[in-house]
Order: sequence, then structure tokens, then C-alpha cells
Amino acid sequence: TNSIKDTGFNVANSLRFNDGSSDNLSRTQESSANSQIFTYSTWVKRSGLTGVKQEMVSGGSASTDFDMFYFDTSERLSYYSKTSGSENLDLATTKVFRDLSAWYHIVLAVDTTQGTASNRVKLYVNGVLETAYAVGTYPSVNTNLFLNKASQSQRIGRQAYSALDFFDGYMSETVLIDGQQLAPTSFGEFDDSGIWKPINVSGLTFGTN
Repeated sequence: TNSIKDTGFNVANSLRFNDGSSDNLSRTQESSANSQIFTYSTWVKRSGLTGVKQEMVSGGSASTDFDMFYFDTSERLSYYSKTSGSENLDLATTKVFRDLSAWYHIVLAVDTTQGTASNRVKLYVNGVLETAYAVGTYPSVNTNLFLNKASQSQRIGRQAYSALDFFDGYMSETVLIDGQQLAPTSFGEFDDSGIWKPINVSGLTFGTN
């Protein structure tokens, strides 16, 4: 067990993923899942820089139909999606995430019904919106993605459709919100010293999935 921060609200436990032992979690989303509007939030502490993709969460059924949200081979935060073999989106931050001593709070907030492309996928780290991207291809309006897609496999800690790209590190207070694109303030807050910290998420409306 790991405590993220010993001030304000404390998260009591975390889950350790070991890329050498194929650790991961899985579930299949129900028929009501909203694949256009959702929010994924997690606190992560990396344990190794392996030079290969490390997936935090992934959804889909095949190499032609999937989403993956991951640290890429350059240690950037990335989100990639394909449908029927065609790319839906490809985002990779300019910033890299190599600090093995730090907890990062990461939020992926999606609403592909938005008219402005950059509003369809928003990435936040420690409460701050990421705006600088080395790769920046946003999804088309009303795209159905595979994270939170009905009847699709969802994996935490590896690729959804194959036993690859295992995450190495800790995750804590991992949350999926079905049907809402939320800001990071739903999951954390800045303390008086300007440090981003977790808050109690039990009062959120999680949706049907």
C-alpha cells in the first residue's frame, strides 16, 4: 500500500503493476456505455522506463479496432485510436514523464460531439491542461471511440486485445466517468502551497458504466 499525500484527503491504497508478471485488470462494458463522452482519471507512479509502450488503459477487440492511453517509447503521454484499421486520433505531449519518484495525476476528458477539435480530447496532468503536443491529430466530430465502448474489452495495465505493453508502476484512485467530460477539479485540488492533491471522489456521478 502507498499513500499519495499525507495532507487533506488521503488515498489509503494503490495497486502495483509489474510489467514482468503480466499484471492487469479487465472488464467488458455494458450496452449503455457512451463511447463519445467519458472521463478517465488516475494517479500513477512509474517504476521503470522500459523504452517500450506502457499502457494505463486500453479498449477494443483487435489491432484494427482499439484505443490506448499510454506512455510511449519517448516517455510522452499519448492517446491513440483506430477503427477498421483507420486512425481516429493520435496525440502525444511534448512533455515527457520520467520522474520515478513522483505521483502524477492524469485526466483524459473526452467529448467528440464538441465542435472545436481541441475540445474533443483534453489531457490534464496535476490539474493543468496540456496544450503542447508533438503529435496532434484530434478525432472527427461524433467519433465513437473504444474506451468505454459498449460490449468492448477494457484493460487497465496492458493492451486490450493482446498481452502486450504492460504498465510498470502504481495506480491509485482510478475513476471512469461514463457520459461526462469533467475537469480535473472533480478529482483533485491545489493546497495552500500550490501542490495538486487528491480529493474524495465518492460523491461523483459515475454514470451507468
